Amino acid sequence: MSVGPEGIGQPSKLRLDELLEEVQVRIEAVRGMRDRVHGLLEAVLSVGRGLDLPQVLRGIIEAATALVDAEYGALGVIGEDQMLSEFIPVGVSDEQWAAIGDLPSGHGLLGELIRNPAPLRLADLSKHPVSYGFPPNHPPMRSFLGVPIRVGQQVFGNLYLTEKRGAAEFDAEDESVVSTLAVAAGIAIENARLYEEARRRERWSTAGSEVTSALLSGKPRAQVLELILEHARAIVPSDLGLITVPAKGTGRLRTAIATGHGAERHKGALLPMGEGLVAAAFEGQAPISTLDLEGEESTSTDAARWAGLGPGIAVPLGTGKGVRGVLLLARDEAGAPFAEAESTPLISFAGQTALAMELAERRSDAEEMALLEDRDRIARDLHDLAIQRLFATGMTLQSAQRFIDHPQATERLQRAVDDLDATIKIIRSTIFGLRSHEAEAAAAQSLRGAVVKAVQDSAASLGFSPALRVEGLLDTRTDGVVGQHLVAVLVEALSNVARHARARTVDVQVEVGADELRLTVTDDGVGVPPGAAHSGLKNLRERARALNGSLDIGPVPHGGTRLVWRVPLSSPESAPRPA
Repeated sequence: MSVGPEGIGQPSKLRLDELLEEVQVRIEAVRGMRDRVHGLLEAVLSVGRGLDLPQVLRGIIEAATALVDAEYGALGVIGEDQMLSEFIPVGVSDEQWAAIGDLPSGHGLLGELIRNPAPLRLADLSKHPVSYGFPPNHPPMRSFLGVPIRVGQQVFGNLYLTEKRGAAEFDAEDESVVSTLAVAAGIAIENARLYEEARRRERWSTAGSEVTSALLSGKPRAQVLELILEHARAIVPSDLGLITVPAKGTGRLRTAIATGHGAERHKGALLPMGEGLVAAAFEGQAPISTLDLEGEESTSTDAARWAGLGPGIAVPLGTGKGVRGVLLLARDEAGAPFAEAESTPLISFAGQTALAMELAERRSDAEEMALLEDRDRIARDLHDLAIQRLFATGMTLQSAQRFIDHPQATERLQRAVDDLDATIKIIRSTIFGLRSHEAEAAAAQSLRGAVVKAVQDSAASLGFSPALRVEGLLDTRTDGVVGQHLVAVLVEALSNVARHARARTVDVQVEVGADELRLTVTDDGVGVPPGAAHSGLKNLRERARALNGSLDIGPVPHGGTRLVWRVPLSSPESAPRPA
């Protein structure tokens, strides 16, 4: 059998074509690998440039989705409770997520990588033993690739990729590429977290400096408390913030300032000791946090004020020598818990603020002592120098009168002596005033001083200073028990006005009669609506009843409410007399 010239090279040509085709395939594979490597390097550089953590996280999942040609992707951040605290999706529109509902928390297949932090690749995710399907309106997904992200030795979160385009499933090369990106992502996340922490420390430092400066410059306490709360809420995102301080004479805490959602419900409110998160932080002198503030306060006398609040943290404003108040931050029930990175610097800020408050008080005391010492020196000089010289001059003039015979001259000389006597009396009165600081210090501790202090303190929650008028011998006619009740009733009444009345003016009048003590609080607010609960007045009535007194509350002619609290007093003959 003969073979023609054309047939001799046919097998060799076919083999050559096959070889050329195989070479072409390998060249394409190398080119594809080169492009993928370039893409991986670009992705690593891209996520490494960012320092804003939310931007870095979104950049990571977008890069991973593009590298393996996945239709959907997500990055889940693991919280302190080993569930997903944050979930960043890619490939799903906002409308689709709204239709799906709540974001996943880390159960089922998504939680598998949390429990077992190792790469997971599936051709059909529905076949995995822990998978229990998708919620309604969720797009269909089959192929799955999950890779953990580690920051140091800690698993920060996971990359979730689904629906490989152009293939039935993700391959080993996809897993290798995403795993490599996850290593770079861990470094980028750590850098972003360090940068964020440095910025947060800087903001806390600036806040502490501003508060300290405000305290030492002598700004009013209400403004300083407002500044403290403003900085705390700006650095630690929260839906509600408030500061409570002891309400003297009541054994309770009063909300001096509140901002955020539902703040009006809290302004001026009185919180009983022994109940709730705030009281626990005050009495225990230690920070306390909760995941359910509404549930924590459910047994309190005014639980409705805490409705809808979830995570909360209460931090005492005080040092080892005592607590001056409590700072509370809270988030809505759907909000994230307060992380350690947020709570730790907040506690330090509260301690620094309390120390600054103590230093400001000591500085104020030192300045007052210096002023009093200066007044004492002036008083001594007036007594030892001025009065003695005037007295000597007067004696000289009186002795010179017998040598003068002219009636008019004698009269003028006598007027001069009388003027000297009057001048001496004026100077003696001035000396008495300069040396009366001991009496003033005692007055600050008196019942009248306590009433003035209660009215002044209410200005922070009311937004203005009430008018005060005190008539009669309040300190000498009122014993300690009646005085304590009076201050407690006044604080409670002003607190009710701040919370409910929406008033622009408040008049407080304390009258001490022959046999009765009467407290009248009048406001120009919205009045008491028909059928309104009077539970807030129960304590006031009980205090009046305990002293055989009465409580009356009603409208005033031009709008507003008048509260009158009366209790009997002992007769003047049996009352203690001033020394």
